[in-house]
Amino acid sequence: MASLPAAESRGDPDTDSHPAATVTETAAPGINAARVIARVRWLMIVSGLTTIIAVAAVISVIGYRVFRSGGSGAAAPIDSAITLPKGAVVIASAVSEGRIVVMLDVGGATEIRTFDVKTLKQTGRITFATKP
Repeated sequence: MASLPAAESRGDPDTDSHPAATVTETAAPGINAARVIARVRWLMIVSGLTTIIAVAAVISVIGYRVFRSGGSGAAAPIDSAITLPKGAVVIASAVSEGRIVVMLDVGGATEIRTFDVKTLKQTGRITFATKP
């Protein structure tokens, strides 16, 4: 390389008299490249952490909604019969918050029975009577 004409010194008195100036000029591009690479690495780390936090947030929201629903998805159909007293007539029925409420007329007296929606077991009974 020393035999090439471009490798020879041009005889510039400023660069020949100050050897530190040539070292600074040749080292400066390497320092700038190192700074750029360090900045790019820092930006990649920040963007990677931001992506990880965003993915974790989405997964946690999905998990929260799945576990919060309590398995209220499509339930298996229930084939069951609820036995009522002989001569009872259903006056009204309603479903609310996991309960079935049935109003009955049993021999002239009004009665309300509540059942659990999932098991169809009786959970309560209210009988109405008049004072004699």
